[in-house]
Amino acid sequence: MHLDRCELLAHPDPLPICLAALVTTGILVSYVPQHKKLISNGTSEGLSPWWVLLGALSSIAAVGNILTLPASRQDAACCTRISGGACAAALLGIAQIGLQWTCFMFIVMLFLIYFPRDSGAKRRDGLVVGCVTLLALLFVGIISVALVAAWPNQTLTWANFLGSVAGVLAAVQYVPQIWYTYRLGAVKSLSLLTMLIQVPGSFVFAFSLWLRVGWDGWSAWLVYIITGLLQGVLLSMAGRYYMRKEHNTDASDADYTPDTLFGHERTPLLRRLQPQAIDPRNWIMRMIYGSTPPELDSDASSIARGNNRITRNNNNSDSSSNNGRPA
Repeated sequence: MHLDRCELLAHPDPLPICLAALVTTGILVSYVPQHKKLISNGTSEGLSPWWVLLGALSSIAAVGNILTLPASRQDAACCTRISGGACAAALLGIAQIGLQWTCFMFIVMLFLIYFPRDSGAKRRDGLVVGCVTLLALLFVGIISVALVAAWPNQTLTWANFLGSVAGVLAAVQYVPQIWYTYRLGAVKSLSLLTMLIQVPGSFVFAFSLWLRVGWDGWSAWLVYIITGLLQGVLLSMAGRYYMRKEHNTDASDADYTPDTLFGHERTPLLRRLQPQAIDPRNWIMRMIYGSTPPELDSDASSIARGNNRITRNNNNSDSSSNNGRPA
């Protein structure tokens, strides 16, 4: 039986292999924008703690499932009997799950590093996410290693249990994030580009699994269809909030026209030249007036000379009135 499996792996079907390679590359590329946005924003605000926790637990269970499956260990053992290309093709499934676990664990790490600590409740959420993720990683890792080392032929039940847990958690993972984004009414640190890649990627991944296991293995690929649908809902919601924000920004920028900044031909010259008449929010005028020394600023100098002239006139008037007053 083992030799028959190795012979099958020695001649892989090109279509499933191409799809698996595409999915593996897509997993890596899709997570990069989310990692980059968390780092550039310097905050994980916008990510639901429960979305992060469910995703972490799901990925831990999935990687435990793929590593303890007897079929996965048989595929790895066949690499000594087949070519390097066939071995790489046989291990693509393991690479997919392992890469997804690595990328999501990096999100968990960034979520905790850039966690907003403006309230006690949020600090408690971050502590729960970190502690539960660490405990789950240790729990699954220790039991999996012990079973593979002591009872290598009895790991199928444990692998199936982990696979079921991973599927259920992945299916409901995006529910708290949808609700969180809806209540927040903003995208914040959630990456739209990541979702744009992952939504169609979920259906491609489900199709690649269907090619391998067929309709009888519906429990394997149906989870990714549900995940893709929920992530599509989140994408449409986040896209609407993003467009609304951009529209509000454009409307705010439209208030600053050349006439409002510099005036037109009927605007009094003095008001047009006064720096304080210019809205300080305009970065161009802030740059001009902020970079000009006071002694070289003709506008400021003329205003200052006018103020000094008024002050001298007032002083002269006071002196004249004092001189004319009897002692």
